[in-house]
Amino acid sequence: MDLSLGILDWSVIGLYFLVVFGVAGWATWTERQGEESSVDYFLAGRNVGWFVVGASLFASNIGSEHLIGLAGTGASSGVAVGQFEVLASLILLLLGWVFVPFYVKSGVYTMPEFLEKRYSSTARWYLAAISIIGYVLTKISVTIYAGGVVFEAIGVSFWTGAIIVVGVTGLYTVLGGLRAVLYTDLMQVFVLIGGALAVTLIGISELGGWGALTASVPGSFFDMWLPSDDPNFPWTGILFGAPILGVWYWCTDQFIVQRTLSAKNVDHARRGSIFAGYLKLLPVFIFVIPGVVAYALQQQGALQLEASDQALPVLVGTLLPIGLRGVVVAGLLAALMSSLSSVFNSCSTLVTWDVYRELKPEASERQLVWVGRISTVVLTLLGLAWIPFMQNVSEQLYTYLQSVQGYIAPPIAAVFLIGIFWRRVNANGAISTLLAGLVLGGSRLVLELINGANADGLPSGTAIEWIAEINFLHFAILLFVICVGILVVVSLLTDPPAEEKVRGITYGTAEAGEVEADEHAEPAAVAAADEDGALGSAAWRRVDLWLTVGLLLGVAALWFYFS
Repeated sequence: MDLSLGILDWSVIGLYFLVVFGVAGWATWTERQGEESSVDYFLAGRNVGWFVVGASLFASNIGSEHLIGLAGTGASSGVAVGQFEVLASLILLLLGWVFVPFYVKSGVYTMPEFLEKRYSSTARWYLAAISIIGYVLTKISVTIYAGGVVFEAIGVSFWTGAIIVVGVTGLYTVLGGLRAVLYTDLMQVFVLIGGALAVTLIGISELGGWGALTASVPGSFFDMWLPSDDPNFPWTGILFGAPILGVWYWCTDQFIVQRTLSAKNVDHARRGSIFAGYLKLLPVFIFVIPGVVAYALQQQGALQLEASDQALPVLVGTLLPIGLRGVVVAGLLAALMSSLSSVFNSCSTLVTWDVYRELKPEASERQLVWVGRISTVVLTLLGLAWIPFMQNVSEQLYTYLQSVQGYIAPPIAAVFLIGIFWRRVNANGAISTLLAGLVLGGSRLVLELINGANADGLPSGTAIEWIAEINFLHFAILLFVICVGILVVVSLLTDPPAEEKVRGITYGTAEAGEVEADEHAEPAAVAAADEDGALGSAAWRRVDLWLTVGLLLGVAALWFYFS
């Protein structure tokens, strides 16, 4: 990746950083008005509107794998990879309509805390530990690394770039908490979409229009539904496996769900989720299609790609004039910084709320806030320290390390999803499921590594070879079914959960959210979340139902066109 920038481009990037500091400073100053509390720092006072919630959900999700990876995959195989983005729109509806009522109305700060309310403290510690370790080893380090790579491409040394990204992002996250993260995300969404849209439109124009694009590439490039034996995106895996990973990521991961927990009430949290669902229809056009454009231009001899992942930077360097290149680089930095600030804040929330406060329940509000700030600094340093090790890890191994997140997703998705819909499942079933899922997922990872490292592979025709080589989406389906079976069987063989473990946290036991608020939760925030009733006001629900229908039609239209 090598981008040549002019003075105007650097001016645009400088302006971007000034605006980021300005927005973060305003959000920090707003938070500091009055006595500082944990609900202000970690959940922005639970007073955030739906537009900001939705924008932050989208911005937090978009990272380097979207800006570089989606375009690269689009250049090599077409739009099928966009299925994950389209399915995210549907899963966000699930978040808004199914999960949000219980999360917001229960007054929890974290997903592990919710798991404790439904099951046990052991389940809480498991999810907190898995999440914190995963954030440090993958999300934090890879985002810092990507930031260094972006700066290296524009003539700044790798470590200088990494430190700039960490310094700027860490500073406003430490000082302003979630409020600063949310409002900088809101600003960065416009930069992200603007930069990506410029690349898309100029690229299609260079080809001579949409018709010329579709005529320049194989027909399979515009087909989202690939055969069931496709090694990467089989339709069976997309339809049945990807939603399982989606439920884990969009509905149970602190990194994402914390945005909805900051909403004013259930209505704002739900509508924010729906708004994010509409935004998730965009990546197919602004991230994947540029890769297809790059492939088409290469076929015409207008540019050269040494590797598919070069699609976006080569497009930018070849087609965009001075000035617009700065906008795209600012978009890259916006994606990285929004993801990094989000993971900093969510991870520090887990450390503070699920570790420190559990060990020291008498901690004051001021102590909790300062622990959150200190843990953010420590996480930043850990992320930086991990980068040199990550650079020595082979690309294949690092891909496997990333994929392990997909292997821990099915058991977590199972205990949340079944736990909300069926009151009979208990803590014994949940712990058995989480541990068994971890062992089975870890075994798959080990077998993959052995199979990839050994020239002869695993013994041909054996069950272990089949497990190692089965598509990861198909494996997710299998693992989810096993985990649900374990959860149900173990729960039925042991005593049913106590009434307080299901009252208001499962459908059919009471109106969603009629649970006791945590003793540390702000009474005003819980009251605000409850002001419109269990599932929100009727007027908001009617509008949201129509918005939901519109989003479903949008998904159907995309599937119909790209088929």
